[in-house]
Amino acid sequence: MLSAALRDGTAGRRTTFEVFTRSLPEGRRYGVTAGTARFLDALKDFAFDDDALNSVAGFLDRATCEFLRGFGFDGDIDGYPEGELYFPGSPVLSVTGTFAECVLLETLALSVFNHDCAVASAAARMVSAADGRPLIEMGSRRTHEQAAVAAARAAYIAGFAGTSNLAAHHRYGIPALGTAAHAFTMLHTRPGTDADEWERDAFRAQIAALGTGTTLLVDTYDVRAGVANAIAVAGPHLGAVRIDSGDLGVLTRQVREQLDALGATGTRIVVSGDLDEYAIAALRADPVDSFGVGTSVVTGSGAPTAGMVYKLVEVDGLPVQKRSSRKESHGGRKAATRSTRASGTIVEEIVHPIASPPEIAETSRVVTVPLMRRGEVVTDTGLAGARDRVADGLRSLPWEGLALSHGEPAVATRRIT
Repeated sequence: MLSAALRDGTAGRRTTFEVFTRSLPEGRRYGVTAGTARFLDALKDFAFDDDALNSVAGFLDRATCEFLRGFGFDGDIDGYPEGELYFPGSPVLSVTGTFAECVLLETLALSVFNHDCAVASAAARMVSAADGRPLIEMGSRRTHEQAAVAAARAAYIAGFAGTSNLAAHHRYGIPALGTAAHAFTMLHTRPGTDADEWERDAFRAQIAALGTGTTLLVDTYDVRAGVANAIAVAGPHLGAVRIDSGDLGVLTRQVREQLDALGATGTRIVVSGDLDEYAIAALRADPVDSFGVGTSVVTGSGAPTAGMVYKLVEVDGLPVQKRSSRKESHGGRKAATRSTRASGTIVEEIVHPIASPPEIAETSRVVTVPLMRRGEVVTDTGLAGARDRVADGLRSLPWEGLALSHGEPAVATRRIT
């Protein structure tokens, strides 16, 4: 496309491309915007060196290769701040510049937003289900090594307390949290001794290294014996025990009773093991202090694709739109304004031409903000602000919007042309 546009003279036409989703994944009532900062950061390094140009020289003409050699995005970007909720038709990102520079960004934009929005949206549902109890992201071993870092970041934006991924801790400052694995307990197997001895030896070694504030994994052999061994070694001020298998509702009640009987009333209970928002919600009445979530927050089963698309909506100031059946787009560069009741509950989302905000009787705010101007970032991309926006957004949803059951989007989107 770039080569043909350079050849016929259309490459320099002023265009706007929009990132949005036509519908939410089955069963979802809202989405969470995530990946904005990663996308803006990636644009700084989006360039073509000699190696990259050599790889495409076989099918691109010299003029196109020379354009790519000097490429740097110099356009404008508007969109939803990271952490903002979105709904079908929400203009999550609006990229404005020449056709030549905007068309190159489609795969970059969609690969970032489809992944990060999917993870953050799944994670936000889990945060709601946990009802104030902290969650640890533990999904690194269930996804690509680079996606694992991005997933940890997206889950943290959505409200997770921390991650077991040390690369995410190093790169983004996300709190590093975790426990020992079953392998460490089994490492202490010795002839002539029994499982209780092996377990106590493992616990002693972990406490010697990390102190009594650590979390001991107690279900390698027998949960009841594991709890007894943990308190025998650590004393009643042990930080926490973790259970990774079995009927977690039954086990947590039994373990809480056992810990209290042993005087470890302050020892917390951490659970993990194939948890998703439904399993977390089912444990809401049980004495669980925190949750470790892996597979369901980073993979397709728990984080179905966000379904974001990147569509041309304006050329030289004129709205353009796709008319394909079931894949329509709506023309024009847009922004969104969200109206709320006095209580803060969202009433509707109004998508309108960016230069023509609507007159609204209710309390309202413009959701769309400038993100980049002439290739320079002009917004705060910090994680703290994004986390606050997710928390505020979840509080502002109508009560049915937080339901885990299938239903319509929590907020209706209305278009003004």
